[in-house]
Amino acid sequence: MKKILLFALVALAAYSAEGMKVVSKIKVGGTGGWDYVTLDPVNRRLYVSHGTKVEVVDPDAGKVVGSIDQLHGVHGIAIAADMNRGFITNGQSNSVTIFDLKTLEKVGEPSTNGKNPDAICYEPKSKRIFAVNHGGQDVTLIDAKTSEIVKTIQTGPGGEFCAVDGAGKIYVNLETSSEIVEIDAVKGELTRRASLAPCEGPSGLSIDVKNKKLFPVCGNKMMAVVDIPSFKVIATPAIGPGTDGGGFDSGLGYAYSANGGDGTLTIVKLVNGKYEAVENVPTERGARTMCVDEKLHRVYLLTAERGPAPEGKKQGPVLPDSFHVLVVGK
Repeated sequence: MKKILLFALVALAAYSAEGMKVVSKIKVGGTGGWDYVTLDPVNRRLYVSHGTKVEVVDPDAGKVVGSIDQLHGVHGIAIAADMNRGFITNGQSNSVTIFDLKTLEKVGEPSTNGKNPDAICYEPKSKRIFAVNHGGQDVTLIDAKTSEIVKTIQTGPGGEFCAVDGAGKIYVNLETSSEIVEIDAVKGELTRRASLAPCEGPSGLSIDVKNKKLFPVCGNKMMAVVDIPSFKVIATPAIGPGTDGGGFDSGLGYAYSANGGDGTLTIVKLVNGKYEAVENVPTERGARTMCVDEKLHRVYLLTAERGPAPEGKKQGPVLPDSFHVLVVGK
């Protein structure tokens, strides 16, 4: 009986609340849809995709401090703090807007030579930008210093999010085929490809560099934990519906999934040698994209308030001027 009670207490401790909750909201307002949010941890700025612009938010002051306007179907934002440059994908014009991090002024807009560039990542070893062309079957490599296109790498259709290991490798989810690919950034070559089964429709992707793990979040309500050395799926903890973004906090050991379908943030961590979902933090419906602030151990999610759902519809219309950043922390 004592052994059973001890086991129950250990299990309860493993699955107890992690203490995460919504701690504040940052109003952005305005109209238009949204996609990715990216944190510049060096300059302490959040870059928020919002229709035809990127809103620049000071997360510490909790307010909008600028914007980059006249864009064309914004998706992703990448930051190269070491080069004082930011990069924005324009899905409608098949281009990447390059801007100065200090002044927010545009300094270039190379074409991606690919359809509907979506996610975008900066790889520091090669000093290259990788624009993932969701509407095509490739990734465009751009020299972050010269803004010139280096080459295009064929990956397969439905490229979604990307993650870098800081040592010359970049990883890309393929939503259409439910695969993940590895790219050698310096050589500009695709080096490995693997199925993410039973994961279907991977979208967001994050990485644990130290422990060599990838965390794709999937459309069929699971996170696929991928061991990088073997390039195999080793766990599939459950997450909520409607995810489109994930993240990893190396200080806490948390892998996150932003679930817009039910308004939760799933926390996955290593428990007794296994990756388990340990909590679903209530957020807001529609909060499906996110980024992690490892300095403050916070998560920033994008969403807006909605009115009542019309008959036959799953959700109501976005209410005017209600767009905001949701801040989750301890």
